[in-house]
Amino acid sequence: MRIVWSIGDPHGIGPEIILKSFLKLEGSGHSFLVAGSYRVMEYYRNALDLPVELELIESATAPVRHGALPVLSIAEPENITPGTLSAEAGKLALESLHAAAELCREGVCDALVTAPINKESIALAGSDEKGHTGFLGKMFGVPSPTMMFYDPVTELRVALATIHEPLEQVPALIRKMDLDAFLSALTSSLKTDFAIATPRIALLGLNPHASDGGVMGCEEQEIIRPCIERLSDRLQVEGPFPADGFFGSKMYQNYDIVVAMYHDQGLLPFKVLAFDTGVNVTLGLPIVRTSPDHGTGFTIAGKGIASERSCYEATLLAITIARNRIKQTELPS
Repeated sequence: MRIVWSIGDPHGIGPEIILKSFLKLEGSGHSFLVAGSYRVMEYYRNALDLPVELELIESATAPVRHGALPVLSIAEPENITPGTLSAEAGKLALESLHAAAELCREGVCDALVTAPINKESIALAGSDEKGHTGFLGKMFGVPSPTMMFYDPVTELRVALATIHEPLEQVPALIRKMDLDAFLSALTSSLKTDFAIATPRIALLGLNPHASDGGVMGCEEQEIIRPCIERLSDRLQVEGPFPADGFFGSKMYQNYDIVVAMYHDQGLLPFKVLAFDTGVNVTLGLPIVRTSPDHGTGFTIAGKGIASERSCYEATLLAITIARNRIKQTELPS
């Protein structure tokens, strides 16, 4: 497998965790490539005294010396200032992401692992993107890709019905979305990408205590429960469960995936359980994309103390998903 890392925000911990991950993965039998900036990678390699040999390449198909990490230069910034917001840094992050995704679309690379980007830097660069998921969805013409999180230690998976949305808008979005289609697509992705033959899905309620029979809201009775009943003959979906009791009693261990109605409902318990090892996965794209489940880490950028564990796990998962997709295409029709 050939994996491409997009460099992320050059003022964050992305370059550092890529370098550290490469040191762990070198000799794994897979090949790796960084799309971004040679100058940035060289800066962090030298500043952090990491024993990685870098090689500047002009084309992703160019031959590379054995043991070296090739870097495809997308743009070279004038300034490298760890821990700071910058329009130049935001622009490089987006250009790196686009170039890396194109390499996967063209079949040059088998999977994309994205280093963290900073939304404020991207906004300074003039973009209104909220993150990787929306950007890649637009790029590949997928209106609603699914944001999912996976922990390789506990095997906990959490998918979000709504992503980066203001809380006051979530009830209307849940009413408007095609929840049946969302769960059907999620099941298909779990079968293809994770090789789960019959996925077991737990659906969380929207309101506290899953509304206690309608006392604290009506979305469970009007939307979520009817959806579960409609799908009962073809999918294994159960719920709606109160989120607090569900995670508190570790009921998630009985399911292959948990669907949360909004961002913090799913991400708060997930990050408590898997802060260092969690992986962000975008489902529903024609390419494989994973990412470490953390941000740019501006407060520790350039200090050499960032953990590469999540980036390393994201890379391993990208390899696994790419393999599973190949196996799926080889199955007799």
